[in-house]
Amino acid sequence: MADNLKAKYAVDTSLFDALVEQASGTGNESAVAEPRALKQRLLTPDDADMLFLTDTLARRLTEGHGEVVFEAGVDNGTSMDLSDDDIKTVTATLTAAADRPLVNAFVQLLYDSGADDTQPEGKKHARAIVEKTKPVSNGAARTVSYLVRRRPQRIEDMLEVRVAVVGNVDAGKSTMLGVLTQGALDDGRGLARLALFKHKHEVDTGRTSSVGMEILGFNKIDGAAVRHTDIHRKVGWDAVCQRSSKIVTFLDLAGHEKYLKTTVYGMAGSAPDYVMLMVAANAGVVGMAKEHLGLALALGIPVFVVVTKIDMCPPHVLDATLKQLSRILRSSGCRKLPVAVSDRKSVVMAASRFVGQRVCPVFQVSNVTGEGVGLLQTFLNILPLASCSAASLMPKSPTPASPIASEDEAPLRYDINEIFAVPYVGTVVSGHLSSGSVRVGDMVWLGPDYNGNFVATQVRGIHRKRAEVECGYQGQSVSLALRKISRSQVRKGMVLLRKDDHEVPPIATCTFEAEVVVLYHSTTITSRYQAMLHCGPVRQTAQVLCIRPADTDESTDQTALDKQRNALRTGDRARVLFQFIRHPEYITLGSRLVFREGRTKGVGKVVRVLSASEERNVMKQVKNGTMVVDQRIDAVQAETIQLKTSDPAKPKARKVPTLS
Repeated sequence: MADNLKAKYAVDTSLFDALVEQASGTGNESAVAEPRALKQRLLTPDDADMLFLTDTLARRLTEGHGEVVFEAGVDNGTSMDLSDDDIKTVTATLTAAADRPLVNAFVQLLYDSGADDTQPEGKKHARAIVEKTKPVSNGAARTVSYLVRRRPQRIEDMLEVRVAVVGNVDAGKSTMLGVLTQGALDDGRGLARLALFKHKHEVDTGRTSSVGMEILGFNKIDGAAVRHTDIHRKVGWDAVCQRSSKIVTFLDLAGHEKYLKTTVYGMAGSAPDYVMLMVAANAGVVGMAKEHLGLALALGIPVFVVVTKIDMCPPHVLDATLKQLSRILRSSGCRKLPVAVSDRKSVVMAASRFVGQRVCPVFQVSNVTGEGVGLLQTFLNILPLASCSAASLMPKSPTPASPIASEDEAPLRYDINEIFAVPYVGTVVSGHLSSGSVRVGDMVWLGPDYNGNFVATQVRGIHRKRAEVECGYQGQSVSLALRKISRSQVRKGMVLLRKDDHEVPPIATCTFEAEVVVLYHSTTITSRYQAMLHCGPVRQTAQVLCIRPADTDESTDQTALDKQRNALRTGDRARVLFQFIRHPEYITLGSRLVFREGRTKGVGKVVRVLSASEERNVMKQVKNGTMVVDQRIDAVQAETIQLKTSDPAKPKARKVPTLS
């Protein structure tokens, strides 16, 4: 039976063997060729290897929002044993792959472990906070790091990183920015900072009192610095943007204590991606530096530290400053891991691990001698974009008319920080795009005004870094010209919302609930406590209506209000019902807030925004609970007035008011 079935279903295998032999080339070789190693692809690339490298770079650039650090030298744990000639070949191969239209990027060599770059740029006698990177030994693998960044076709597609510069007074913040943005060293008397000041009293006193802004660009060819001011000529910001692939925007904030309100507004309202904390080597972490560090940690902004004036600081004083800084960063309140940046390898490692881990890079620079300035500039060049970067929302086509799919686009929200009245243009607002995108001709809602109302207007023009553009994307800071809007109709803290996203005007509110943590308070916080509240661009005095435990639900009935806590002290966490004193504001869920009285007192997050009906209900309940207190105050005041107006010759017995 088996022989019959075998004969019935028998086939001629000669044809099958011939097909297999033709597909594999020879009958003895494997039908599927093994993939080539990365070293072979980089040193002796063929067409398939170039296609593989091009696709890899394009994919990693998309994941990195337009830039990526590419490392070569180790493949699956095995050293490539690269020589000097091999490094040149690898660089040429990556450059050829990056020049293809699918990638359209440039390649910059950041670090070569085989090069002589083990000597630190800073003071050699300075104590390292963390053990410095050891030189590569003979048995270690030679590695190289490259920066690959796309060349933007338009100014709208240019990458942008926003850095807030904070620190105590006389820490060298403005001088550091002057050296970075102008390319000239300081003379030791503050010459580099003069171009950054806005007002005459700032020049006279040498202290910043407003929120200044400066830019530093990196070009599209090899990532070299592009400055708007040099020794030969002065170019505008628009020319810098035309030549740059990436822009670092510095927010120069005030360091004096009396300007703390301006500094808090700059950090909360300008939405910086990173904070650069300046510490004078001869003074240490003192004064407002601790306040600024605590504010950055409360807002969840990554921090890196720059220790200045190392040229004039004695070694033992610098050592004491670094010990103090290490102790503060490692404390339970910060929980940061300080890393001393002393060479190019540590710069690349610190930048790659800065955002995702608890790493806090520490630089040592001198604005007079230039020590450490190059390392800081390299760090700013490869500093990754924040997770909310606009690059992921940019259209793939380089033409301005490229639409973004409506289902993939977030609703527009534009926070207004500055207002200008430009002749022959009209009202111009400057701010930050928190979400969505805006284009010339879009119809938007502007508000809320002092009555909580929104008005409709149209975007006439858009400028980014003083260059005219057609659109702006999430995470960018742009200026908008508004049609038929007067200067008196706009104030700081207003927002712009796309009219298509809201068929009816949005609703502002005066009352909202937030889960807060009290960082510090000398006494207690109770009902009717008033403090200056910062929530994004909003800056207004708010009053505490009631305090409830943190685990209370969102019900607003009388039972929940009866369970309110009596007071809050340092370290307490609770749900607090706030009410703005002057006028309504546009508040959204999840927004971070800071409330302070003199110095920073507490931080929190908005968990509930009350509607008009809920606000009336809560206000009625709160009023019923405080009417007795108001009556007691009126009774005592009336008794005091009666005693003052009575005849002194016939004194009357003072009656204690009944508090029933």
